[in-house]
Amino acid sequence: MPELPDVTVYVEALRERVLGTRLERIRLVNPFVLRSVDPPLGDVAGRTVTGVRRLGKRIVLALDAERFVVVHLMIAGRLHWKAAGARPPGRIGVAAFDFTTGTLVMTEAGTKKRAAIHLVRGEAALAEHDPGGREPLTAGLEEFRAALTAESHTLKRALTDPTIFSGIGNAYGDEILHRARLSPVKLTRALTDDEVKRLFEATRATLADWIERLRREAGGEFASASRAPTAARPCSASCTRRTRPTTARAVRPATGCLPIAASRACSSRTGRARSTSWSATWPPGEEETDRELSLRDAARDPS
Repeated sequence: MPELPDVTVYVEALRERVLGTRLERIRLVNPFVLRSVDPPLGDVAGRTVTGVRRLGKRIVLALDAERFVVVHLMIAGRLHWKAAGARPPGRIGVAAFDFTTGTLVMTEAGTKKRAAIHLVRGEAALAEHDPGGREPLTAGLEEFRAALTAESHTLKRALTDPTIFSGIGNAYGDEILHRARLSPVKLTRALTDDEVKRLFEATRATLADWIERLRREAGGEFASASRAPTAARPCSASCTRRTRPTTARAVRPATGCLPIAASRACSSRTGRARSTSWSATWPPGEEETDRELSLRDAARDPS
């Protein structure tokens, strides 16, 4: 799922291409991707783009007269910049946004269509799409601490809860915890002051590093795919253990490198993934199997 770094780079690329231009129309290949009924599609056609911003994991196109187009890519949604009037691909295309400078094509792979477009009238209505989490790159240490410890949750849940922190999901949440050398199942209120500070610094550093990395890899072009850390794409931290998922279900596409990926060792005899305990650096008594983590993360996958 595109998260804060990916969406940030999307927003920057869109801002360069559509700010000040006119949104001619929105073409829907899959009508179910539009989740709102008021204002209608025709109400945003022909309006000038006055801004592009991020709202959690959502992309917001601001138009004149306080009209907004809110795009939520969810897990498999992606954006592609094409020549004006380009047709969306038949199997995975869901919508196309025609601007005077080109066409933004929205696709979504897979059979479960979760990506969504909302048309919104007014700032008050737009605020309803904001889960309300703190911005991790601008919050200070004390604000970060207050949000983290307001309730007792596991660190993984707290980091990926959009009402606590904005824009962080499973992929970057895993790498943040690896960088901070903290167990994902440790409770937020059990953290020492040093651990809170370590997590705060790891959060900012991980997200900032990935934003810069994605900018470099895009090279001024429009990045059309999420490049979050995965088992096939190592995290930016130094990984000391190589793992190879043996089935499609062995690791989700959006899972980070460590610590979860490190716990997926493969049996040399059967070739099947087997669960192992957390690294020796994790506090004792806080081990969970991969299956339990996978089920829990799937149930709590933030939108």
